[in-house]
This record gives sequence, structure tokens and C-alpha cells, in this order.
Amino acid sequence: MVTSPRYKTIGIFSRPRRPAIAGIVPPLLEWLKERGVAAHYDEETACCLDIAEKPMPRPEIVAQSDLLLVLGGDGTILAGAREAAPAGVPILPINLGGLGFLTSFTEEELYPGLEDALAGRAAISERVMLFVERLHNGGALTQQRVLNDAVVHKGTLARMIELELFIDDGFVCRYRADGLIVATPTGSTAYSMSAGGPIVHPSVASIQITPICPHTLSDRPVVVSDRSAIELRLAAGSESVFLTMDGQLGLPMQAEDRVRITRATETLKLIQPPNKSYFEILRNKLKWGEV
Repeated sequence: MVTSPRYKTIGIFSRPRRPAIAGIVPPLLEWLKERGVAAHYDEETACCLDIAEKPMPRPEIVAQSDLLLVLGGDGTILAGAREAAPAGVPILPINLGGLGFLTSFTEEELYPGLEDALAGRAAISERVMLFVERLHNGGALTQQRVLNDAVVHKGTLARMIELELFIDDGFVCRYRADGLIVATPTGSTAYSMSAGGPIVHPSVASIQITPICPHTLSDRPVVVSDRSAIELRLAAGSESVFLTMDGQLGLPMQAEDRVRITRATETLKLIQPPNKSYFEILRNKLKWGEV
């Protein structure tokens, strides 16, 4: 944890078509104005408001902001992280969605959270991201940073695919499964957890590799150092295979494609609620200990 600076300009990203935005943002903009803080908002926010000012493209908002306020769920955070992390802009997440592992502030904690941030009292958790490359004939067709995971999986056909896993150029094994998930510790509570992968504390320097419905029951999740270079190769004859990143960006793969995954040089700076530990968030979200 590190202490955050004061913020003079705040960008606002919102979950699309969220009715609560119309009640939250107008008083929020006035609150920020009273404190001398400039604010920019995206099109998703503007569509819920009756305000004449035009919205800004998300990349431009991040370029002009010291802090990004995200109103929505984890999906909105994932989209914001891809913009904010390369620019080094911290995110303050407010949960207006469902489960929300990443959006750990409640709506009631919006203004106290902002007060702490503006006063320089907010704590920031540094979250590892992955750099994902789709390679073909030695060239990179796709390069993307992701916060949660990269998944190579079957398409619409009800058949398994075959994938070869290499770590640091060394062959590990060949999987026959519905797919393979490569996740960060942050992403360990997302798709990987649903597929039977371990929950990993964000401070653990690791990457999780979790097979999806493997044909061989001894094919279990593997945890490796986040300094490892992971490569997934399609076996010959694999058809209708896709690469999905953070559950939001999907690309079809060809037979000779390879996916190479390494730790990104950038990290996401995620503001955390005071006096609310990671395990407290897990207990609340996963209902641990409840009957």
C-alpha cells in the first residue's frame, strides 16, 4: 500500500444504461465543483444525464485526469483498467453492479471515499496486469493488456479442443478441454474460480493456469511465478477456437496461432476502502460462514 496524492481533475466512467447514474452524477459534479475539482465524463454517463456539456472519449478523459471514478460493476472496471493502467491513473471504484469483487466501495461510501482521496489519505493497491499477444508466423496480430484473464476456448461446437502449454519455452503438457484460463491474482476470483481454480491474494506474485472441463481429471490448475512467459499453442486440426481477454474482447484463432502471455510492465492502481481487508471483501461477496 502507498499513500495517494491529491487529485485536481477527475474522470468519470459509468456502466451503460444504469438508471442510478441520473441520480448520482449531477450532485456529484456540483460537489466536485464546490471543491475546485474539474470533472470529465464519458458518453455512457452523458446518456443518463440532462446536461448540455458534451462527453469526452474515454482515452481523452484518462489523458486529462489525475483520478478515474468508475460507477458500475467489475466489467466497467476492467474496461477502465485497460485505459488507466498505461497512463498510471488510479481508479476509485463504486459498486453499482452485482457481485463486484473489484468495485469494493458501496454507493454510500462514494463521498467519504472521495474525501479521503482528495485529502491524500486513500490507500492504493497495485494490481498486476498481463500482456497478451496473439502471434502468427512470428508476427504479433494482437497485443492487449488485461487485468483479469486471457482465455483460449472452444466456440459454438460441442467438442473439446487440444492445447499445448509451454512455460519459459519448456513444454508442460497437452490439454484436451473446453479451454484454458490464464489469470492474474485479481482475476483468480473471476472465471478461474468458477472453473475450480484457487483464490490468490493480490499481493502474491503469481499467474494461475486453469483448464476448463478437462477430459483428464488429473489435469489440475497450476500456479507459476508472474515472471514466467506462458505460451498456448493450438494442436493441429483445432477448429472454432477463440481468444477472449477480460471477458470483453474476443478474437477467432487460426490453426497456426499462438498466444504468449507475460506480466505487463504497467500495474493498475486501485483505491481501496479504509479498514476493509481483502478477506473481509471475500467474506461479504462469497457469503463465507453463512448458513
